[in-house]
Amino acid sequence: MKKFLLAFLIILISVSAEAQEKKWYKGNLHTHSYWSDGDEFPEMIMKWYKNEGYDFVALSDHNIIAEGEKWKKISKDSLYQQAFQKYLNEYGEDWVSYKKEEDGLQVQLKTLEEFRPLFEEPEKFMIFKAEEVTTYLDKKAVHMGAINVQELVEPQEGFTIVELIQNNLDAIKAQEEKFGEPVLQHLNHPNFTYAIKAEDIIQIDGERFFEVFNGHPYVNNYGDSIHDSTETMWDQVNIAYHAEGKPLLLGIATDDSHHYHKFGAKWSNAGRGWVEVRSAELTPSAIINAMEAGDFYATTGVELSKVNFDGKMISIQVNAEKNVNYDIQFIGVRKGSTKSEILKSVNGTEASYQIPDDVIFARAKVISDKPKKNPYKEGDTEVAWTQPVSIR
Repeated sequence: MKKFLLAFLIILISVSAEAQEKKWYKGNLHTHSYWSDGDEFPEMIMKWYKNEGYDFVALSDHNIIAEGEKWKKISKDSLYQQAFQKYLNEYGEDWVSYKKEEDGLQVQLKTLEEFRPLFEEPEKFMIFKAEEVTTYLDKKAVHMGAINVQELVEPQEGFTIVELIQNNLDAIKAQEEKFGEPVLQHLNHPNFTYAIKAEDIIQIDGERFFEVFNGHPYVNNYGDSIHDSTETMWDQVNIAYHAEGKPLLLGIATDDSHHYHKFGAKWSNAGRGWVEVRSAELTPSAIINAMEAGDFYATTGVELSKVNFDGKMISIQVNAEKNVNYDIQFIGVRKGSTKSEILKSVNGTEASYQIPDDVIFARAKVISDKPKKNPYKEGDTEVAWTQPVSIR
């Protein structure tokens, strides 16, 4: 009997450990389709992401969720007419509802609940119900990702950029209380129309995520002679957040994909930026909880096999490719400083950094010399960013 109980206990422990084992899940949190200003049917988009090895995608069209009846007039341009024919050939007359009228071809868009079963598989692929809550103030754009919403979030107004962000953030997060489901909110492309400054984000209560990288050609990730890059903004915000005792702002990378038929630096294409999330399972709550815990990294192509922080030391290991060189930078801010700096740099595929007492927070950036395929900007190489951590 004792042997039986011991064997049962060993099996139980083994099963429990296996259930808790975490793995990396690849996902894009910013995707557009014909439901707003994208130029492709959602089914074709989801098929591309799934075939490319993504584990999850958020379909985040502007101020709309893919539900209800919506018809799309297809451009008479031969490129889009051919794309429709490809869609029709792929899914067939029984699936595609369309009508040819005097003013052109109209196609009824499939809802999320209709196309979701075509792609979702447990532990293989998941689609987030999402929205890009979109507002403007004097032609300055404030766009915010709302991931795992259960119903449409109506855009809120405000008299200042700070009010716009705060009011919409509060509206998005209110869905958590209403439905009891976690909602991930992220501030999108702050340098688009140069609408949002670090000083604005500093004043926000409850902002946890923003896009340090966005693949759209018009979002000004790198700033200019009079505007900070998004990466510089990130550190500036976190200097203030740390001083105020707020959780550090976390950075994501996204495609913000709109264009699926024309390719190049002037188009917003899929495959430019994503997140890798370490989670015990592929469910909305598990992915969001892992991201809120900072258990993820942002990337434009560099893959990491190890990202650890034990409370004092950051440890990084690159899943290296042949004939590619890597520079692992540990970037942070010293006490009393008003800007970030490279605290340590290692040329190689593995590095660690023990955060000293005089550094208030640090993060890692891995820069490869591998040219990015179809880059955001000509000359870009593949990069990854880990999340900032503090020893406080």
